Amino acid sequence: MTNILSAAQRIELLVRLGHYMNSNELAWMDIQDRAVGANQWFTAAHISLAVEQIADEFLQKDKLEKWLSGYKLPTEIKTIGIVMAGNIPLVGFHDFVCGFISGHNLMIKLSSKDDVLMKHLIGKLTEWEPLVAGQVQIADRLNGCDAYIATGSNNTARYFEQYFGKYPHIIRKNRTSVAILDGSETDEELSLLADDVYHYYGLGCRNVTQVCIPRDYDFARMLQIFNKHNDYADLNKYKNNYDYHLAIYLLNRIPYMSNESLLMVENDMPFSAVSVLHYKFYDNKEELIVGLQASDDIQAIIGKEFVGFGDSQKPALSDYADGEDTMAFLCGL
Repeated sequence: MTNILSAAQRIELLVRLGHYMNSNELAWMDIQDRAVGANQWFTAAHISLAVEQIADEFLQKDKLEKWLSGYKLPTEIKTIGIVMAGNIPLVGFHDFVCGFISGHNLMIKLSSKDDVLMKHLIGKLTEWEPLVAGQVQIADRLNGCDAYIATGSNNTARYFEQYFGKYPHIIRKNRTSVAILDGSETDEELSLLADDVYHYYGLGCRNVTQVCIPRDYDFARMLQIFNKHNDYADLNKYKNNYDYHLAIYLLNRIPYMSNESLLMVENDMPFSAVSVLHYKFYDNKEELIVGLQASDDIQAIIGKEFVGFGDSQKPALSDYADGEDTMAFLCGL
């Protein structure tokens, strides 16, 4: 069985979608407003950030063709169930692109936290090309699929394993990102690091939730530069997290540093709460790097020798979540 749409046709549709996402069409602007109203963690600025990244990195013809040239598309079409997360706007879009471009039929379960944008964009593709409706369906239950891709928390991953474990699958758990600093960072680099920490309120797996630093590090300069995002404290849900954790640190006499929007505490755990940035000291940088690269908790390392400052939320098509090649999985079924 072959898919009705050719790979070239699917690429053209995705490129057209990228142009639409970068446009100011009234219907698209209205949908973004509705998405903000549907999720208190979503802001117009964050949706714009996600849209720009997707359109520029995922939906450019040259990038799609170059990326696709590394794979042999399957000739046997399967039905793929995709469970999407909803922690940041359009977080499941990369899985959609992989599934759509592979030619497999897709059954997508959207997160209730992020269903407005994806429904609209899939609807647009179907409006332009009705044959898309035969390949992509939005469903509440993913029964009868040949393989599954599911993204969630460590808790939901256990349920995914129970339900999907007997089928070919990719099941993703909690991950986060860290930065390695050496004290020589410029003000501009620290300003970009602030974006890696604050964007999406720190809810994404590519957000920096821990900085690894030498023992004589200048925290005052970092926090002063991080003041650029103090307006984040204007969101009630974010400020409630800040106030709650501040109270915990005060009651338990835990040393902390802060500006008006971020709490910094020493903690070896890479995962931190919303409004909190962990830091840990290192004595041997090489040992630190080896440990981080071996960890199943780390999505990306930010630093001069790694992902550039300010680029944590700008993954390319080949930057796969959890380091597992989604396209290779789909093409190998």
